[in-house]
Amino acid sequence: MSWSRSGSSTGESVDLRTEVPHSARIYDYLLGGRDNFAVDRDAAAEIVRAVPHMRTSMRANREFMCRATRFLAERGFRQFLDIGTGLPTSPNLHEVAQDVAPESRVLYVDNDPIVLAHARALLTSAPEGRTAYVDADLRDAGEILESAEFAEVFDLDQPVALSLIAILQFLPDEAEALGVVRRLLDALPSGSALALSTVTADSAPGVTDSGVAAYRSSGINTKARTAAEVTAFFDGLDLVDPGVVLVHRWHPDEAEEIPDEQIYMYGAVGIKP
Repeated sequence: MSWSRSGSSTGESVDLRTEVPHSARIYDYLLGGRDNFAVDRDAAAEIVRAVPHMRTSMRANREFMCRATRFLAERGFRQFLDIGTGLPTSPNLHEVAQDVAPESRVLYVDNDPIVLAHARALLTSAPEGRTAYVDADLRDAGEILESAEFAEVFDLDQPVALSLIAILQFLPDEAEALGVVRRLLDALPSGSALALSTVTADSAPGVTDSGVAAYRSSGINTKARTAAEVTAFFDGLDLVDPGVVLVHRWHPDEAEEIPDEQIYMYGAVGIKP
């Protein structure tokens, strides 16, 4: 087992701010996890009142992450950069990748003290591979790219899969979000990939708008994007079929039919020429 991490150790005191709702803990609660507090459950209840199928959409998004990771691993990707990791929820990205190829190497990145406190669960790599964790902010791509862990984990003579799953909705400024994605992709070699999902209102405009308002009322700034706005993140990349679609429509591997209006996330994968 190989693992490392940046930032304070899990033994140090971490301010979890349990009096304030937090997006990672809300997500954890809605997925059935236990790493949440009453304030998060209260906020989640308000969101679900506004968006009745939120749990369905979140589960579909998690399944998209698994399918996209497996898709890339089966096509030879062995290096994964996962930014906005969130609380550990099995299967984590490295578990999916290493199930296909145990030698896969994964660098997790998050700046959340809650995730930092649980980071050890993300570092249980297969012996043949590697996982590492960096405490850094998506907005500061330079801190990620210049970290010792980035240099140690990745061989930039080989492609890297950049995973931005359910994180860009928390960057509502379009120029900032596009700039961050471009900065990260520019640092990765030809043949690298971008796997991305983010909130949309296209499938259920009124419902999603109510959900965005519920998040904002809890102090969590959120943005829903159109298909055109999500496609812009893939400018210069070769989109993998079927392109930008609702996450449950991207290479589905089960027969269950979920109505589109119950899914509030777009997802896609693109390859850097």
